[in-house]
Amino acid sequence: MTALAMYGAGLRAASAGRAGQWTLRYPDGTTAPLALGRWCGSLVDGDHGLLRSCSGATLDVGCGPGRLAAAAAWQGLPALGIDVSATAVRLARERGVAALLRSVFERLPAEGRWRTALLADGNIGIGGDPLALLARVRSLLGVGGRVICELDPPSVPTRAVQVSIEDPRGLRSPEFGWAHVSVTDIGRVATAAGLVPVESWEEAGRWFSILLR
Repeated sequence: MTALAMYGAGLRAASAGRAGQWTLRYPDGTTAPLALGRWCGSLVDGDHGLLRSCSGATLDVGCGPGRLAAAAAWQGLPALGIDVSATAVRLARERGVAALLRSVFERLPAEGRWRTALLADGNIGIGGDPLALLARVRSLLGVGGRVICELDPPSVPTRAVQVSIEDPRGLRSPEFGWAHVSVTDIGRVATAAGLVPVESWEEAGRWFSILLR
């Protein structure tokens, strides 16, 4: 089963209240939990500060089941979620979110005109190349637009890795590229992508930064 198919299966289980323990497995054998139940639920600690930083038309990159895009729309912001998982997009739409089955690297609506782009819940890791991802997101923003990204704590090294998804039975997906970016390193990565870091903060044990075009 592909990693995308396993992710979809995990989301279906979580949305039905029976997620179990899904994890990311790293090459050295360590694992990290996939917070599928949290992503399928309502807002959690740390989300509120992130949402207060949103303004104008907001693009939620890797929106999953649409928790944040739904909240942004509830605040009165025009919001669109995109995800490569058909299951995630279906769940987001069931929540009332405008969502597209689309990669961030594909053609998207309103390119060059978005006011805010979200990279939350670890989505700075999409594709395993944060520099390429941030450069692409920058191209989606209008002048003065912002990226709000969730990052790893200062103690976590910035690195690109090959990971797999493991389900509660111990079945694993093929490996795929992912990345981690520490809050202490985001300035270097953002600047290389043509973005200007202006603020970082911690809330409820989660770390965030705002990057301006």
